[in-house]
Amino acid sequence: MRPPSPSRVIADLAGCLRFFSRLPVPPLSAADDPAALPEMRRAAALVPLAGVVIALPGAVVAALAVAVGLPDLLAGALTVAALAAATGALHEDGLADSADGLYGGGSRERRLEIMRDSRIGSFGALALALTTLARASAFAALAPAGPAAVAAAVLAAAAVGRAGMVGLWWALPPARTDGLSAGAGRPGAAAAAVASATGLVVAAAALAAAGPGRVALGLCATGLAVAAVGRIARAKIGGQTGDVLGAAELLGETAFLTGLLAGGNG
Repeated sequence: MRPPSPSRVIADLAGCLRFFSRLPVPPLSAADDPAALPEMRRAAALVPLAGVVIALPGAVVAALAVAVGLPDLLAGALTVAALAAATGALHEDGLADSADGLYGGGSRERRLEIMRDSRIGSFGALALALTTLARASAFAALAPAGPAAVAAAVLAAAAVGRAGMVGLWWALPPARTDGLSAGAGRPGAAAAAVASATGLVVAAAALAAAGPGRVALGLCATGLAVAAVGRIARAKIGGQTGDVLGAAELLGETAFLTGLLAGGNG
């Protein structure tokens, strides 16, 4: 298989940024349609890299908040807010809808129906509250290591969480024939492998000072979290949806940060 041309890579990266974020990405050419869905069979390979770009505002906020001496928990909360703003709370919405649907319906059809309901229920509210608290607390725990360390953790978690999401996207069939997940296409095996490798490389490079043991714990925790989401989704709705993928990404990030801190925050 011939490698994609540089122009194709840039176009795919731009498509991923538009699809997964609210960042302004202008048309690259007269033929470039910003509203078009990216071809995820190929473009999914770049999702973790796009995640790093999308997380840059959060990393900058984290570094500045720590540098000016804000309380650690406030710095963590501002970081989470900046990350959510960059994505339009895309993954948070997926987590809330998944929690409500997967645990609020008695049948496959009812679960999918609930997941399409924009209203939030008890399960969704609780899931959002717990993950927001966990992520803000994790960034707060990393703050004493300095601005660079917490910014690196923001970027690494973004890449690893999205690598896990792509892996689940490839591993599970769509639970429904419509929706964004089905419409964008299912990643190919090569794209999923490249995405996984990218997440690993970004985590290892960004967190070299943390040591391989702590990075490995974070990666293992992410794998377990994403696998758990996949197992539950397969059992309850027979596959994945865009909401399930968003839940996998956010829980993967949270698990990575938890594993990273398992050996201490120094």
